[in-house]
Amino acid sequence: MSINWGLVGPGRIAGKFARAMQAEGVGTLKAVASRNADRCREFADEHQIETAYDDYAKLYEDDSLDAIYIATPHNFHLEQALAAIACGKHLLVEKPLTVTAADSERLFAAAKAKGVFVMEAMWSLFLPAYQQANTWLARESVGEISGVRSSFGFVVPRKPHDRLLNPDLAGGVLLDMGIYTVATSQWFMQADPEDIVSQVHLGPTGVDETCAIQLHYPGARVSQLLCSFRNKYDNALTVFGSKGRIVIPSNFWQAKKIKLVANDDSVQTVDCPFEVNGFEYQIRHVVRCIAEGKSESNLMTHERTLASQRIMDQVRRDAGLLTGD
Repeated sequence: MSINWGLVGPGRIAGKFARAMQAEGVGTLKAVASRNADRCREFADEHQIETAYDDYAKLYEDDSLDAIYIATPHNFHLEQALAAIACGKHLLVEKPLTVTAADSERLFAAAKAKGVFVMEAMWSLFLPAYQQANTWLARESVGEISGVRSSFGFVVPRKPHDRLLNPDLAGGVLLDMGIYTVATSQWFMQADPEDIVSQVHLGPTGVDETCAIQLHYPGARVSQLLCSFRNKYDNALTVFGSKGRIVIPSNFWQAKKIKLVANDDSVQTVDCPFEVNGFEYQIRHVVRCIAEGKSESNLMTHERTLASQRIMDQVRRDAGLLTGD
């Protein structure tokens, strides 16, 4: 089955999606939409895309398209996804899927009612390095998992109107960078935390700029997670076990290498190069799911998205950034 894609939001991350179309089994990117007509046409020309729409609705209503990739700032995802679902389009939506778990539940319910596929674009989990980690875990190469430690931090320029620092655009480090630390913790722990302890620093614009999070899981297991717009961290991820540890080096969310370190400090290193730029693996997975008539991924499930969002909701609620239950 060949999938024809449309794309909403021709920005930096959308460029990675467009370049990943060089891979086999990912379908064809046929149309792009933006409210900025010049920007949209320029993006279409750069990536050799047939059609450029200056109206999102025209893209949603394009009968030649099977699926849409939404790559706009995350506070727009819910509205845009619901409109695409109403037109019967399958969806891959950039992370976070929406700003809150409640909004994601609403989106998933709409997709189920319409019978279309929806997945949050947590691309890291489909990379060869993470599949290698899964192989080692299945073989119990590190024994029983006891913890995860990861960080994602860079010094972000002080531009108050930048999306990252703009509260009106759902800015903040947790939803932008910290989601990788939370989602990978959930991926490796395969459980919901029993307790969430966090410390959050709010910047001058009112968004979260640094977060330190501890997730306490059943069996005395714990994840320690850091994310920041103010500090450059080592940006690595380690999974600790009774027999050793798995190390995914910087930058862990786009790693092309992974290490298995035994308790005797012997090291096995595996190179995991990309076919193109790494986005092709999640896109190919979505194409397969759609071809098989699935409503959700068996890997990046709806519940996996919701579990990570509930954690982030709690951290933001404790910091005074989110109200309500």
